[in-house]
Parts: sequence; structure tokens; C-alpha cells
Amino acid sequence: MVASRNMHSSSNSAAKYCSSSGFGSLARRKQVDSVLAKREQGPRLAQRLSVIDVVAIGVGATIGAGVYVLVGTVAREQAGPALTVSFLIAGVAAALSAFCYAELASRCPSAGSAYHYAYICIGEGAAWLIGWALILEYTLGGSAIARGLTPNLALFFGGQENLPSLLSRHTIPALGIVVDPCAAVLVLIVTILLCMGIKESSLAQTVVTTINICGMIFIITAGGYIAFKNGWPGYDLATGYLPFGFNGMLAGSGIVFFSFIGFDVVASTAEEVYYEH
Repeated sequence: MVASRNMHSSSNSAAKYCSSSGFGSLARRKQVDSVLAKREQGPRLAQRLSVIDVVAIGVGATIGAGVYVLVGTVAREQAGPALTVSFLIAGVAAALSAFCYAELASRCPSAGSAYHYAYICIGEGAAWLIGWALILEYTLGGSAIARGLTPNLALFFGGQENLPSLLSRHTIPALGIVVDPCAAVLVLIVTILLCMGIKESSLAQTVVTTINICGMIFIITAGGYIAFKNGWPGYDLATGYLPFGFNGMLAGSGIVFFSFIGFDVVASTAEEVYYEH
């Protein structure tokens, strides 16, 4: 009898331990009030960003290489002139997601972004997955962008073969590893800016974003003038506003949605924004 009771109590203890430290912790959630209380009492990031800084960060993260590459491809192969409607549909879908980020960021201003929101709304398990997914996203995305610098820089020298040896890519024969000096320098510069502080890095982001927007306006103006003046020479496409039909317009909206990716970076700066009352 005593042995059976001991076994029963030990099994209950094991079950409680598993529920508290095992699978039960996957659904464990943080309370919003406790998070805000810890944030007010403990150390936090300096609030140095203004609305203009945050807008520049969001626009700079959104307007990237995808805008220049996807627009022409979708217009030629998917939507045609209905590309404007495709962008409108994709913009509405992106706006709905942005509204969710805005609501969560205003309620729980934290540098954790989606990781923090998932920890509060869903649980620790989902937050763990999202946190590592964000790390992979920013690491691989930044690496891909850095590696794209060398081919674009080679255009100013007339091709990859004309690049100076100091800037061109080199392969280590014994290891088969490709070393890209331009990518390494770009990552080093961005790292130095981030280490200097959020205000300095946001200022650099504002300058680069302004140059990017000016370049985009020039391309739209010059390209539109030449195209409409000469009737899109060199392209034999179907005519009409919907040359690929309604399905092509919807397919194009799904592709150009990737042009809006990047606005979620703004949520990561919520803890560093100062509020004027």
C-alpha cells in the first residue's frame, strides 16, 4: 500500500515537472503588464529616434532591390499595364500586416519585434521558432545583399574581368571558399555604424534612402518618357490593360508583395522611439 502511494506520488511529481518544464513551457506566455513593469524598472535602450527617423528606416528597408527587379519582370510576364492594380492589391495586404505590427508595437514597445509579440500572444515555443527565423532572415538577407555589391560595382569597370584584384572575388583552392572583399567591407561599415549608435545609423539610413528615392524618381520619369514616346520599342507584347487576364494580375500581386517586405524592421525600433506628449 505504502509502495503504491509512493509510486503514485512520484508519477504525479513527474507529470507536474514535465508540464512545468517540458511541453507545458511551450505554451507559457508573458503577461503584458509584467513586461511593461520590468521595462520601466530595469535598464532599457536610449530613446533617440524621432518619427522622421523611423519613417526613413521603414522606407529604406522596404525600397530595396526588389522594387527595381520585380517591377519589370511582373509587367512583362504577368500583369502588363495592370501592374498598378497588382501593386494596389499587394499594398492593401501589406497594410493589413503593417497595422497589426503598429498595434502590437504601440502596446508592447520592445526591440524583440515578432519574437516578443509571439511570446505574449502565442507562447514560448512559437516565440523560440520565430526568434531563430528572424536571426536567419536578417543574417542570410544581409549576406545576399552584401554579395550583390561586387557584380553591381563591376558594371562601372566594364565587367568582372576589369575589376581591380583588390575588389574582385577570389577562391581559396584548398578549401573551395569564395572570398568577396567588397561584401566584407560593406558588412564592416554597417557594423561600425550600428556600434556607433542608433541615431548615427539612422542618419546614414536617411541619407541612403533619400538617394535611393531620388534615383527611383529619375528612373520612373526617364523610363516613362522614353517608353511612351517611342512606344515601348523591342517588346512584342499583347495589347490592352489586362493582356494576361485577371489571373495574371492576381499572380503579379502575389509577386510584387515581396517589394513591401521590410516594413517589419520598424517594429524593432519601437523601444528606441521617444514620444512627445
